Amino acid sequence: MSTSIKSINPANGQVVREFQTISDDALENRIQASHQAFAGWRAKSVEDRGEILRRVGDKLAEHKDRLCALMTEEMGKPINQGPGEIDLCQAICHYTADNAPTELADEDRELEGGRALVSHQPIGIIFGIQPWNFPFYQVVRYAVANLAAGNVVLLKHAPNVWGCAEALEEIMIEAGVPKDVFSVLYIQDSQASQVTAHPLVRGVTFTGSAATGRKIAADAGQHLKKTVLELGSNDAFLVLADADIKKAVQACVMGRIVNAGQTCVAAKRFIVVDEVYDQFRDAYLEQMKQIAFGDPSDENTQLGPLARKDLRDDLHEQVKQSIEKGATCLVGGEVPDHDGYFYPATVLENVKPGMPAYDDELFGPVAALIRAKDEADAIRIANDSVYGLGGGIFSEDEARAVRLARDEFDTGMVSINGYYIAQPNLPFGGVKNSGYGREHGGFGMREFVNTKSLMIAQ
Repeated sequence: MSTSIKSINPANGQVVREFQTISDDALENRIQASHQAFAGWRAKSVEDRGEILRRVGDKLAEHKDRLCALMTEEMGKPINQGPGEIDLCQAICHYTADNAPTELADEDRELEGGRALVSHQPIGIIFGIQPWNFPFYQVVRYAVANLAAGNVVLLKHAPNVWGCAEALEEIMIEAGVPKDVFSVLYIQDSQASQVTAHPLVRGVTFTGSAATGRKIAADAGQHLKKTVLELGSNDAFLVLADADIKKAVQACVMGRIVNAGQTCVAAKRFIVVDEVYDQFRDAYLEQMKQIAFGDPSDENTQLGPLARKDLRDDLHEQVKQSIEKGATCLVGGEVPDHDGYFYPATVLENVKPGMPAYDDELFGPVAALIRAKDEADAIRIANDSVYGLGGGIFSEDEARAVRLARDEFDTGMVSINGYYIAQPNLPFGGVKNSGYGREHGGFGMREFVNTKSLMIAQ
């Protein structure tokens, strides 16, 4: 039975578009069509697939203005932040085209009495369930790697950005990706399990919350389907005694407010050693006080709305619970009397274990300040989390910061003396409740392949 899904502009609460979900029969037809397309797509050389994907990147850049406006309209991304997302998507496409032939090449191995090859072969349909916060990047990240490997892709995108999903499918076709090799599924949440269970679907990749990730992994596990999970986090950024405070404050403000704080690798907990805590807090607070929310379609807006009303309300509840448990709100912390789903830049101090601001992921522009006694205490607090996606260290002793990041910081990614997000040439992913598997850097191209041994007697 079809259901109407509304795309709503979070800046004003107005309906943008309505979409109709497809029936179970139509879903079955899409899966079958995807499987039929797999035979032709896998038969293309990795170089030919790469050149098509390079064109996908170029077409995304060609349509940049339209795609940025669409993101602003559907999920409230400030219009000045959209170009960076599209540029990253293009860079991923180009990196993949350049490196797939090497990453996926057959490897010679020794074999007594003969020779051996290790080959990385595509396996079929990969089902992606993706969130709304980076509507194009989240999809390009998994889809392009798998298309390069020779797999075909089904996408269940977040319903509030189905217009972005539609636009991406159109661009894929325009760039030369054959029909049904990349397919958007306009389905209800309850239909996702049917896709996962389908015998023609060979793998599932998901980006989103840990709670939903557990359900998807359990569902896939029943059918012995491999999964890659990129889940939430409450990334800790450590400010050590020898840090450049001005540099640290600038990076930590940006790391907390970009995309309205709706980023899995956003800077969320700021753990500052006692020696420089007051200096950092005062400078950080002064800058956060200057961050005003506004119309995301205005080029000068730094902070747009949250993507949905329920997300804004959930965030506010986390802030209230943290304050009730003893946190001090230094700025922000109130839902504004304003159309749309805005939330102010907020800073909480005296954040302790047992508070949402310490234990959980706050997916919005809310910073948690935590005082540490010293460097050892700071790394202990940073690792005192069920999550482990990203994090950061600020120290003018680069060698020491690298050692701490490499040997002691229990996360998948660490920024040193800056704030970085995804890079096409570096692995992306986490540990603990932040999930498993890696994307980017060539690693994503091998997540869903059959790494096959060929032993040849001579």
